[in-house]
Amino acid sequence: MNYVGNIIRPPSEAYSMIIQVTVGCSHNQCTFCRAYKGEKFYIKDINIIKQDIDEASSYDHAFNKAFLADGDALILPTKRLLEIISYIREKNKSIKRIGVYANTKAILKKTVTELIELKDAGLGIIYQGIESGNKEVLKKTQKGAFPHKQIIVAEKVKQSKILLSQTVLLGIGGRELSISHAIDTGKHLGEMSPDYASALTTMIIPDTKLFEYSTNGKFDLPDKFEILNELKLIIENMNVKNNCFFTSNHASNYLPIRAFLPKDKNELIKLLDKIINSRDSSRLRPENYRAL
Repeated sequence: MNYVGNIIRPPSEAYSMIIQVTVGCSHNQCTFCRAYKGEKFYIKDINIIKQDIDEASSYDHAFNKAFLADGDALILPTKRLLEIISYIREKNKSIKRIGVYANTKAILKKTVTELIELKDAGLGIIYQGIESGNKEVLKKTQKGAFPHKQIIVAEKVKQSKILLSQTVLLGIGGRELSISHAIDTGKHLGEMSPDYASALTTMIIPDTKLFEYSTNGKFDLPDKFEILNELKLIIENMNVKNNCFFTSNHASNYLPIRAFLPKDKNELIKLLDKIINSRDSSRLRPENYRAL
């Protein structure tokens, strides 16, 4: 496979055919992320992409899903995406769903009609990192998108019937904005009502602006029980309009959760209250087991 740099995919795509169609991230300015540092964003040549599809299709494995990497593959022109999706499905009759990462800018560039075309071709899910529903937090993290734009793109994706999976970051507002970040993020997720929502926990990584801010005393990461309080506040304020599968089972998290909202909401809040009030660390993932 002609992979370039880091290949990152969602946990749910662990057994998917991974085809890299872009290198890096077209935004690549988020203060907390170093995934694509040092890599200049570009779209890979279609012939190289097809070579990779041919190679992956030759493996003795019947893939039922494929994922288009890197950071925001939806930025590709719709015509090129349709060509890639069509070629994957031509070579792999067993593939039922294709997924992509997409940032707000990339989705804004697509019309609902284009998204429906992609859905009909086989694009089944879009993964979007929104990180926060608080405008000040998004500004500080240099995310490049504010809540009102995220709401617009969520509605576009829902109109197209493509599944929407959104991730948020616990702790990314620091201690200073911890409460407002959590409440606003919960309300924001409730308004957008994605099919899937995941909470990851901020980890301060060297060679990032967030590491620099932390070292200089400009960012103070909440402790594990403050992080759990953020998780509780998000769930409390997340009044979804449809069923949403909510998780916090990423390796960065202290407390793995897999639940359906709104059905499991009250049970989750009781669990979190109990752990926070007792400060019972025995229920939490040890620090040395946490990772990205």
